[in-house]
Amino acid sequence: MRDLKTGIVVVSLLGLLILAASAAGFIWWELRDVELSFHGVLALVLGVVLSLVLGIGLMYLVFYSARHGHDDTIG
Repeated sequence: MRDLKTGIVVVSLLGLLILAASAAGFIWWELRDVELSFHGVLALVLGVVLSLVLGIGLMYLVFYSARHGHDDTIG
């Protein structure tokens, strides 16, 4: 029974991955004639970098908090 649930989860996630990749490919294809200025590229790069820094920083704090017992206290 557990193998069936695992299989359903894997197939569902693969289906979502294929759907997301297809949507991204379609949007990329439809926007092929759009050009970004220097400021557009700069904003895109800064947005990606800052999002990654924020995500990595928050995950670091989650693991730091868990390792040092801050999550064990209640109230």
